[in-house]
Amino acid sequence: TMHKKLTISVIVLGIAFSSSSLPEQDLKESINRGKEVYATSCQNCHMEDGNGVADLNPPLAKADYLKKPTKTLIGVMLEGQTGEVVVNGKKYNGAMPALDYLTDIQIADVINYTKNSWGNKIPGVVTPAAVKAQRK
Repeated sequence: TMHKKLTISVIVLGIAFSSSSLPEQDLKESINRGKEVYATSCQNCHMEDGNGVADLNPPLAKADYLKKPTKTLIGVMLEGQTGEVVVNGKKYNGAMPALDYLTDIQIADVINYTKNSWGNKIPGVVTPAAVKAQRK
């Protein structure tokens, strides 16, 4: 029946969109949206070029830290970070505030943006569902 086919199509689409690999076009859109979030919420400390501020705020450009598990990156966004952090072999001891006021989509988008900007090409797509699952 038509209804049964439609139901199966919706289920198949749901599975396709819930998987962690977004279609390339969706990733591009996420990165574009993430650039806007970065400009308003991250750029003051990490700078427009992603190079951070020497001895204060770590770089995101060519940053080995962004290769950490997605859960770690989402955690930093939701909970902030204090204490020593090592990025590219250099110690930083600034404090990053929690950005938990951002939506799940904004957090996913900005992480996707940073993982694919300033010479970064770090595999793995962050989805809003992954952010939502980690929110306390």
